[in-house]
Amino acid sequence: MSNPILRAHDLGQSIWFDDLHRGLIDSGRLAEMVQHEGLCGVTSNPSIFEKAIAESSRYDAAIGKLVAAGLNKAADIYERLAVADIQAAADVLRPVYERSGGGDGFVSLEVAPTLAHDTDGTVAEARRLARAVDRSNLLVKVPATRAGIQAIERLVSEGINVNATLIFALEAYAEVAQAYLRGLERRETGVQARAAGVASFFVSRIDSAVDARLNAAIEAAADERTREELRRLLGRVAIANAKLAYRHYRELLATPRWQALARHGAHPQRLLWASTGTKNPAYSKTLYVDQLIGPDTVNTAPEQTYLEFLRHGQVRPTLAEGVDEAEEVFSRLAEARISMKAVTDMLLGDGVRLFTEAYERLLAAIERKRLSCSGAAAA
Repeated sequence: MSNPILRAHDLGQSIWFDDLHRGLIDSGRLAEMVQHEGLCGVTSNPSIFEKAIAESSRYDAAIGKLVAAGLNKAADIYERLAVADIQAAADVLRPVYERSGGGDGFVSLEVAPTLAHDTDGTVAEARRLARAVDRSNLLVKVPATRAGIQAIERLVSEGINVNATLIFALEAYAEVAQAYLRGLERRETGVQARAAGVASFFVSRIDSAVDARLNAAIEAAADERTREELRRLLGRVAIANAKLAYRHYRELLATPRWQALARHGAHPQRLLWASTGTKNPAYSKTLYVDQLIGPDTVNTAPEQTYLEFLRHGQVRPTLAEGVDEAEEVFSRLAEARISMKAVTDMLLGDGVRLFTEAYERLLAAIERKRLSCSGAAAA
């Protein structure tokens, strides 16, 4: 039977799941999503693993075994737990990867967010994680900071699949896309097909930040006409931003530079829409899925958004619609003296900080569990 996920796939978009925990795998739910619902990938991040490991007892027995085996650092225990989950999920998605010729069926694992501004550290950890997971359908997530973009080029040149994450600005996306191309070009002729990647462009956080500024401007406006013009921008900026990024992607695929790489079998760096859970209850629960459907894209949805789209998603090629209107949204935003650069710079900084805080909370929780296991063993 068809469903919105399968219909979106028919239009060239893959739906991934923005969540991962051991129960999802062990219960068979992930396999069901892949085999019967059309799911094509999984993403994870430090916040997801914090919730999975720190806020439940699901991993306690595994932590106890690792402690008994001699692991005494929280970071090492976390990595062993995460790698096992990623390997298991990658195995479930392996048929999708093979069926798509290596273009889909990926699972993402992020480098430690504490390395976000360390190019060499990011490269070293990404190499180590790729070796530890040892699955060809792994994507190593690297944040699109200045240091991260340099790391992306180096990793792609080595044939490591990369999910460039925390992209908010059009300019940052353009830099990530160029890094991917340079990485492919640094490889030996005919080897590019082994590298794949996505560029994770964050969506709902844009509207949350811009809407707050718009609401302040509406309150301060001197007349009703101005207030009404500002109201028309509410909830529209994130989708406009994504549509302009997609236009850039399509233009890039038409260049002789990309076509030369494609002739050697290179995979395009698809745009992945991330942060697609609706944060404003006044907006449709599937707003950031329904309005961003188009060829060669991915949408990674958190559980509630995924289920809502599976049941009620509206599927049509919306990415091709309203590009001129997207330009107008940005013009009106500039007229309102709201700086997208200020917004996207803030969001990138906040994203790195929030993931770092989640990672540190996760390690602290594992350390408490480690000490509990050590104490129990000593008693």
